[in-house]
Amino acid sequence: MQTENTFILHPTPDQVNALKAFIKALKIKFEITKKEKPYDPEFVNMVLEAEEGIKQGKGLNLTSEEFDNLWK
Repeated sequence: MQTENTFILHPTPDQVNALKAFIKALKIKFEITKKEKPYDPEFVNMVLEAEEGIKQGKGLNLTSEEFDNLWK
């Protein structure tokens, strides 16, 4: 008999092996997924490079009026 229950656990590294052993002992099918990184590494590099450019004075200064006119 299969249920539609899903359990999401957040074990510490020390708890992982104990949980695996417990689940196997109960003969429960399970799967382990790795947490994905929330951002594309290429995007992160682009943002970091832009921040570095701003620190080096390569940014663009706009008044609030000039900024507002960008959207009009």
